[in-house]
Amino acid sequence: MSERIIYLDHAATTALDPRILDAMLPYFTTEYGNASSIYTLGRHAMQAIDHSREQVAELLHARPSEIAFVGCGTESDNLAIKGMAFAAQQKKGKHIITTPIEHHAVLHTCQYLERFGFTITYLPVDEYGMVNPDDVERSITDQTCLVSVMYANNEVGTIEPIAEIGRICRARKVPFHVDAVQAGGALPIDVQELKADMLSLSAHKFYGPKGVGILYTRQGMRILPQMQGGSQERGRRAGTENVAGIVGAATALELAYAELPQVTPRIQALRDRLIEGILRIPRSRLTGHPTRRLPNNASFAFEGVEGESILLNLDLLGVAASTGSACTSGSVDPSHVLVAMGLPPEWSHGSLRLTLGKRNTEEEIETVIDALPGIIERLRGLGI
Repeated sequence: MSERIIYLDHAATTALDPRILDAMLPYFTTEYGNASSIYTLGRHAMQAIDHSREQVAELLHARPSEIAFVGCGTESDNLAIKGMAFAAQQKKGKHIITTPIEHHAVLHTCQYLERFGFTITYLPVDEYGMVNPDDVERSITDQTCLVSVMYANNEVGTIEPIAEIGRICRARKVPFHVDAVQAGGALPIDVQELKADMLSLSAHKFYGPKGVGILYTRQGMRILPQMQGGSQERGRRAGTENVAGIVGAATALELAYAELPQVTPRIQALRDRLIEGILRIPRSRLTGHPTRRLPNNASFAFEGVEGESILLNLDLLGVAASTGSACTSGSVDPSHVLVAMGLPPEWSHGSLRLTLGKRNTEEEIETVIDALPGIIERLRGLGI
């Protein structure tokens, strides 16, 4: 077992940056006030939240009043989709357009809305997981109350044509939600250019704290709150604010975009080396778009092997990775993303996602490239 973990699962979560922890600590200790209180401690907490809101708004090219802080990316997706669907159903209709490759925070929310009479159109994607904007336009009806398409896929890293879809939705006057959880801190996000009416982020994807999400909602968009009990976040999200988490989220987003010009080329070079080395393995293939993909994402499929077996063997070597497969009721089901992309079962069961971060080294990448061929060969020999 390696003494140091080679962490290649940054799409799942990231380590809290020490600088962000420093920014958060006062709000756990000396500045512990409730932001709804009118005395000095409370006002200090509210000032910290207001400053954080201004930081995020500036980075996203939005107004501070358009930014709400929530509990996570999943809550942000839920608030955007349910909030808009229930608010717009009488004025617009009960039809929602999305894709079959969305995160379950979106897919399961859409399935939930079907219980209330909403109909969902799942747009097809091509072999790379790419949505065709023309399909969006063709699918919009006078009953469409929402379109929700992710900025970048969490499994295969494909970057979707969000700006084109946004222009179509804006022209047709249909609200457009973007799940940008995987894109936050990795890709430029300008809500004006993307024509996004709502956009979701999660702090722990860009070296911020877990338990904090962000929802941008364009001015004039009405959403129904999904939690009752208080008037926090301009009535959009009841509950005592997580001041330390909010400060951490805003600081993390600011640092991520400040460092993006230096970090991205280095991570992308490591990713490209990883792809080059791993594709030398017989019967292997890259999944997702070859060029329009997240700079840190290298995702693969291996014919005739189970993804979970690959992960267990990598873990024994101290390598943390992930797979698109999910173990359910004792049987392994292939990733819904790979199925939607048309990958055959003998390939889709053998998925592997390696996602890099700013602390990964060339030595770590070479270690994985050296180790993986033997693992795959051994597992194929065992038939697992």
